[in-house]
Order: sequence, then structure tokens, then C-alpha cells
Amino acid sequence: MVKLDRFDIAILSVLAREGRITKSRLAERIHLSVSPTWERVQRLEAAGVIRGYRADVDWSGVMHVSRIIVEITLARHTAHDMNRFEARLCDAPEVVQCHATGGGVDYIVHVLARDIDHYQRFIDGLLIADLGIERYFTYVVTKVVKVQAHAVPGWVDAD
Repeated sequence: MVKLDRFDIAILSVLAREGRITKSRLAERIHLSVSPTWERVQRLEAAGVIRGYRADVDWSGVMHVSRIIVEITLARHTAHDMNRFEARLCDAPEVVQCHATGGGVDYIVHVLARDIDHYQRFIDGLLIADLGIERYFTYVVTKVVKVQAHAVPGWVDAD
């Protein structure tokens, strides 16, 4: 866990919302001069707290996509079985998020597919690969109500 002060938290909050902000504007926003602000950004990048800068793309604006959420439970919970399953999902271009969870299911997987047939071929491929899937439940997303793409908790005080 990296120790952060109020300036670091402010930097993270601003960059999560405005990744393309200039160095000088970022420094102005957090009330610090440019050089120390930039040094802090570089330290946060080196520590792996800032993992990258990317575009927030709405794929439904350029092509038809089906969003599917899948709950998956594995038959066995050995490190080998879980690592093999996770590696396969990490290699799958259809998988946009995969969360290992505690509780009733082992994984919550977010899938983007061209259509339901594409999704079904994807899930069939996982079953054929014999990854130890005991059961899965498929939920087709009918409407996206909220996506906080910038992932800044509302309770983080940026200023």
C-alpha cells in the first residue's frame, strides 16, 4: 500500500476524470507548482498506482454490441484450477472485466459480444476447454444505468 497525502489523492482524483489535463493545469487544480506536481505524478506511475491513460470508448456508438454479465462458479478451488481459468479469461477479447469474488459465485465476468450468438459461441468455447466450470448464469444487459468509467469514489475529496 502506497502512502498518499492530500496532494497525491487530489492528483489521482483529477487524473482519473481528466487524463489528458496539462501539467500546468493539473498543478493549478491541486494548488501546487508544476515541478513538484509532475514529480508526484511520476512517483505514482512508478509505484503502479497510476496504471495508464486510456480513452473511454462507447463501443455501442460505433457498432452493435451485446453486453452480458456472467456469474461463474468453478467445481474445484485449487490455485492451479483458478489460475488456469483466469489465464483463459485474460486472453479472451470478449471479456472486458473479470472479478474474482467471495460469496455465492467465484467470478463475475463482463462480456462484450457482437450478438447473443457470438456470446453463446464464446461460452461454449469455455465449456469445451474444460476449465472446471461447474455452473454459470448469464444476464443480458438491457440498459446501462450508470458507468463510472473514471472510477473515482464520490467520497474522495479532490480539492
